[in-house]
Amino acid sequence: MTTETTPNPNKRKAVLLGITGVFALGAIAYGAYATLVLSQRAETDNAYVGGNLVNVSSQVAGSVVEIRADETQMVQAGAEIVRLDPADAEIALTQAEARLGSAVRQQRERYSNVEQLLAVVGQRRVALQSAREDLARRAPLAAEQVVSGEDVAHARRAVEDASAALDVALKQVAAAKAGVAGVDAAHHPSVLAAKAEYLSAWLASRRNAIVAPVSGYVAKRSVQVGSRVTPGAPLLSVVPLDQLWVDANFKESELRDIRVGQPVKIEADMYGNKVEFHGKVMGLAAGTGSAFSLLPAQNASGNWIKVVQRVPVRISLDPKELARHPLRVGLSATVDVDISHKEGGALGAVAATPARYVTTALNQPLQQAQAATEAIVAKNLAD
Repeated sequence: MTTETTPNPNKRKAVLLGITGVFALGAIAYGAYATLVLSQRAETDNAYVGGNLVNVSSQVAGSVVEIRADETQMVQAGAEIVRLDPADAEIALTQAEARLGSAVRQQRERYSNVEQLLAVVGQRRVALQSAREDLARRAPLAAEQVVSGEDVAHARRAVEDASAALDVALKQVAAAKAGVAGVDAAHHPSVLAAKAEYLSAWLASRRNAIVAPVSGYVAKRSVQVGSRVTPGAPLLSVVPLDQLWVDANFKESELRDIRVGQPVKIEADMYGNKVEFHGKVMGLAAGTGSAFSLLPAQNASGNWIKVVQRVPVRISLDPKELARHPLRVGLSATVDVDISHKEGGALGAVAATPARYVTTALNQPLQQAQAATEAIVAKNLAD
């Protein structure tokens, strides 16, 4: 014989009320969390590490004879990474030196010609004076019929010829002086032009050694030994991994509370939640990603479907954290912006006057080249 247990309505009601209470408390807790925490944060996983990809190219044409760095290797700013065949540049430098010396000697000749023409002017003046004196002696004798009128006419013609010859000599002197007036031979425009050609050839000879403009890691090497390179053609890239940032692409509806300077927490997929990076909002892009794409959308043509746009937000990274946990350009990340700080502006700050990125690795010691030009000029001016 079996007995059936009658459920206790009060107990069932208490269980249901308990479950309802738990859900209500959960809803209240989530509402409080959403109001106090989630509403004060903007988060997206559409974020990627960005950085400078410094393309290295040649400034002169030449054939590659040596490559000193390869993919993934670290190079220091100013280190030689590619060398071109120097033969052509050395020949061009020798030719420029010869042209400079020739220009100096030509100017020496022109300055000497001025003195020579001045001496010719003196001769023409003496000849004119002699012709005038001869005419003056013959004119009275012609009146007394001691000399013929033909002799007097010849004497008068000699005076005219001597005067014309003097005028020609004076104009030649003026023309010669116009070519050399105001400067000495060492600073004549033609000599200065030859100096500039020599400096250009000297720079070309130095630029056969292609150096790294910044310190970083070699990437995208396309140059090969034996290749003939032209100025401006990319040979490889150098990526400075200490100059990285994060570009987070937020929806347009999430931008209303994002301000420059707000603190950000970054989690890179490379390290997961084991490593947390910290940064700040540096600024918001001036347009959406689609507006700056290669083929911007033409929403005024054809059927239209609204697509939520995204705006890149640039976020800085802490250099110390970056040194401890290196990142790479293009890595995925998740960013969490604390939007409770409203002090900053929605637009970026005015750019500082000093340059943000500077390299001195490409500077050349032009003083050495200028000293070489002065030595060439002095050698060709010496007697």
